[in-house]
Amino acid sequence: MNLLASMRYLVALDEHRHFGRAAQACHITQPALSNALRALEGEYGVVIVRRGRAYVGLTDEGQRVLESAQRMLHESELLKQELRSTADAPSGSLRMGAVPTAVPLLARFAAQLQALHPGIVPSVLSLSSQSLEEGLVSLSLELALGYTDRMDVQDVKLVAWPQTLEHYFLLRRTGEATRKSLQIGAPINWAEAAAQPLCLLTPEMHNRSIIDQAFASVGRTVAPTIETNSVMGLVHCVATGQVNAVLPGAMVAASRSHVGLEALPLIAPAIGTPIGFMAQEGVRASRAMAAAVEFLQSPAWRAQVEANSGALSA
Repeated sequence: MNLLASMRYLVALDEHRHFGRAAQACHITQPALSNALRALEGEYGVVIVRRGRAYVGLTDEGQRVLESAQRMLHESELLKQELRSTADAPSGSLRMGAVPTAVPLLARFAAQLQALHPGIVPSVLSLSSQSLEEGLVSLSLELALGYTDRMDVQDVKLVAWPQTLEHYFLLRRTGEATRKSLQIGAPINWAEAAAQPLCLLTPEMHNRSIIDQAFASVGRTVAPTIETNSVMGLVHCVATGQVNAVLPGAMVAASRSHVGLEALPLIAPAIGTPIGFMAQEGVRASRAMAAAVEFLQSPAWRAQVEANSGALSA
């Protein structure tokens, strides 16, 4: 039995909650995954997986094995990176996630980090706030970009590097196709925006709750014309339809190439939601993670954040 491989299969099963999808993610057959997990149970003499007609969950003993598996895989990756890296050239994977509205900022960060350190292979994932927190706890994520006011994960302490305040804009069509790119227009208040036909994110998304609270603060309850769980879907609905959308600055900055659109800063009240990088405190950093932390604190990256998120400039 390959112990490290079996531990990887267990972690995949916990992540995907489905035998077939876990096997597919590990590039093996489902019977091979099941056999490896049974061998793991035989090795430790306990039942690890609750089985029914489908995946049910892990036993209490299985949860303890899972926690050990997560630590083992993390330490294995650290060792690989130490062996493959040199003092000036970190090498290895770096798994990162962001809330959907911050993905453009994280993608920019990953691209510039990789250009600076070609040996680093970043993964950029779009995840809900809850999934980010779970990923940091399980060590399946090394770095997360999300809402720092949600740093209340039980039993795990997080460290944060504040990046920006998420400001909000009403995105609308201007009807002027001659404009070469998206423009920043005059401010509009939340009460006025509530009267427009709106495309908004679906209710389970944290960003939607922030927007609903902003409308509620001026005595408005909005019934969206369209709902989507895709932030790029918001932009396309505005660009091709008859609706407006509420977007944070990072998404507005990522949409600058769209012709015939303008973004109006939303005021009264002015909403600023803190966004930052987060990681689990006290976990030994990989070479790739150490390079990422150094870069995210650099003046060059800070300049990029100011230019491509927050309140933006006309």
